[in-house]
Amino acid sequence: MSDAAGHTLRRSVEYLKRVGADSVDHTEGTYIAHCAAVYRDMKRWGADEELALAGFFHSAYGTGLFQRFKLGLERRTEIRELVGERAERLAYLNCAIVYACFDAELERGTPPYRMQNRLEGGELELSTDDFEDLCLMQLCDRLEQIPRSKAYDFRREAFRRMAERMGGPGLEAYRRVYSAPEAVVTPA
Repeated sequence: MSDAAGHTLRRSVEYLKRVGADSVDHTEGTYIAHCAAVYRDMKRWGADEELALAGFFHSAYGTGLFQRFKLGLERRTEIRELVGERAERLAYLNCAIVYACFDAELERGTPPYRMQNRLEGGELELSTDDFEDLCLMQLCDRLEQIPRSKAYDFRREAFRRMAERMGGPGLEAYRRVYSAPEAVVTPA
């Protein structure tokens, strides 16, 4: 990690501590530890620094599932100044998407990628690059926490599609996590 990247990550951790995120529990650990693990895994999977920083703030405004910590949208400027325009925008998009819409677009598989904005209403249209980045971020987020949460069935088909779309380290991680004995679905 470069000195600049390390400095930005340290400032990001300090920022979350200042706004109270250090006292938030998340999947048998802390919210900040989960955010740092998503950042680390995204870097390991080959994400550039901006995308990994977006991963660090992937749920900063709350997501369709995680609501125990969320910053108000009036703080977007603070996050943007901390990590840059692209990283903040991707973190915002990850928080704003409606999972069912995202998953439908993932199944459809081709642009344009349109979905509802759950934070501000209206519609979001994502570029192919943004859609791909969100696939990587969501897959990394899920795979980092699922061994602790045991929520293997949450959006299972969508995460399989994301892993196949990403290939490489993401697909390898997906196969490793979903091959755990507790992940196996037995027919009824």
